[in-house]
Amino acid sequence: MNKVSTSYILWFLGMFGANGIHRLYNGKIATGILWCCTFGLFGVGQFIDLIFIPNMVDEYNLKYRAKHGLSPAGVPLDRQTIPCQVVDVTEKQAPEPAKVKVVKAAAARGGQISVTQAVVDTGLDFHEVESLLIEMLKKGYATVDNHPQTGVVLYRFEEL
Repeated sequence: MNKVSTSYILWFLGMFGANGIHRLYNGKIATGILWCCTFGLFGVGQFIDLIFIPNMVDEYNLKYRAKHGLSPAGVPLDRQTIPCQVVDVTEKQAPEPAKVKVVKAAAARGGQISVTQAVVDTGLDFHEVESLLIEMLKKGYATVDNHPQTGVVLYRFEEL
């Protein structure tokens, strides 16, 4: 895709003897060569092109898009349809979030749970369970205590 700014820069080179380069850039080969050989139609054509450069760029870009199968807006014209499979969403359920698994496990154990118990009940790893419980503790969903006989850290969910 050509740019108007680039065309104006190439037009400016005509002031130093490189006339017609902006026309060659925009696909106007015959008139570009004519401009090169006649010093921009003796300077008159070079100055008239100041007005026509945006139209030259637009015309070139339209031809370029048409040649490459694009609409004037740049959208592909011949889209291929990709076969898709329809899936019944009621068949599959989204995976249960890890926090919900931990809270359900705590509910099954009377509202309190240790890290090890949560690992066994949820199938998550120790680090993940511990970080989830600490996060819920910080947000006020749980409190922390120790088991009176074993000293194991227990997370209590008072609402359960």
